[in-house]
Parts: sequence; C-alpha cells; structure tokens
Amino acid sequence: MELVVLRYNLQNDSTNGMLLQKTSMGYDFLCYTLEDEYRATKVKGETMIPYGCYEIKLRKEGGFHNKYSKRFSDIHDGMLHIVNVPNFEYVLIHCGNTDEHTAGCLLVGDNQENNGLISNGFIGKSSQAYKRIYPPILNALQKEEKVFIEYIHIDSFTNN
Repeated sequence: MELVVLRYNLQNDSTNGMLLQKTSMGYDFLCYTLEDEYRATKVKGETMIPYGCYEIKLRKEGGFHNKYSKRFSDIHDGMLHIVNVPNFEYVLIHCGNTDEHTAGCLLVGDNQENNGLISNGFIGKSSQAYKRIYPPILNALQKEEKVFIEYIHIDSFTNN
C-alpha cells in the first residue's frame, strides 16, 4: 500500500495537507492532515518530519497504544507508526485538532480550516477520519504487505 501526504499550506505554526492513497488509476483522497511547521533545525515535538518516503508499521506499546486500545477497542490493533524518520522517533498517525496535539506526528481529519487564518491550524472530525482510514491500513499490515507513506509538497506533485 502506498500513501502520500500532500503538503499544500506551510505556515509559521502548522502545515495543512491531504492524505492520498496511490491506486492503479491515480490517487484517492482519504482525509486532511495537520502537522507541525517546517524548521531548518529540528525542535523536538515542534517540527514536521522531513520530505521523503517511510514505512508504516504497527506499534503495540506506549501511551497512545494503551489509550487507543480502549477508545477504539473494536478496530485497534496497534498504532500506525512511521518508522526510520531521520532524527525522529515514535512518529504516529493519530487523532487531534491543532498543532498543539501533533508533537511531530501526523493528525488526520475530515475537515480543515485555513492555517493561514488560524495560526496553529485546525482539523476537525478527527476520530471519524481515523476510524475510516485505520482499518484498510491495518488490514494491509496484518497481511504482511509493506505500507509506505511519502511526504511531498504540492509543487513536486503537480510537476510530475
């Protein structure tokens, strides 16, 4: 499975994007994303992850895993963990509403406000989006398929 985070609005405190799934016909829109801002020098919990392609694996330990095991007991079997990101650890895909909730992770949601107007960004209906995108990704991982997520800027996407 191949996923793409298409970043399209980088501001001082947050980054708006979209999560897409690569298909044989092109790309399917899955949901909106919110991340921390770009920084030339990483600040722990306050920096978006570098552009690039990373593998997603399941993380079955830690606070988020324990919390989501209760919150999403009908679907949860580990956190979606983006691995091998240079100088980052424990990068997860999870619910949240503003860049204050990201800590360097990827938030998902079904609606989004312009982060040019709201400095720390806002993404809504996060649980709804998470419950929809999680099962197919989990299914691929449970079938031992490789799942990758590529982070790109809209300029490089539209120039291809």
